[in-house]
Amino acid sequence: MVRGIQPEAAIVIQEKRRSPRYSFVASAELIEEKSDVRIATRVSELSRHGCYLDMMNPFPVHTMVLVKISAGDAFFQTKAKVIYSQPNMGAGVGFLDVETEFVPVLERWLDEAEKDHQRQSG
Repeated sequence: MVRGIQPEAAIVIQEKRRSPRYSFVASAELIEEKSDVRIATRVSELSRHGCYLDMMNPFPVHTMVLVKISAGDAFFQTKAKVIYSQPNMGAGVGFLDVETEFVPVLERWLDEAEKDHQRQSG
């Protein structure tokens, strides 16, 4: 089951994913484009095309945001769109037009997360 979503809906979400999503913990900030409202949050899952952010009051679906993620000494940011929103839990966001300078950071994090996943899976 995907974080509180009915099993049928979870299947639809998984079918829409273009790449695997891995457990990944990092600090993040979401900035809503129009109002400049900022929310401090935490990444719990990461993929090449988006991430899941833990937060109590997520932005509504279709909200355009700037996502800033920090892990260790690395930093990543990109424009994103809220794909699904779950009150009192968090939101899934899809990355839009990741700038070239941030691609290596994202790829490194994903490589590390995949290796961690393989170690845990045995």
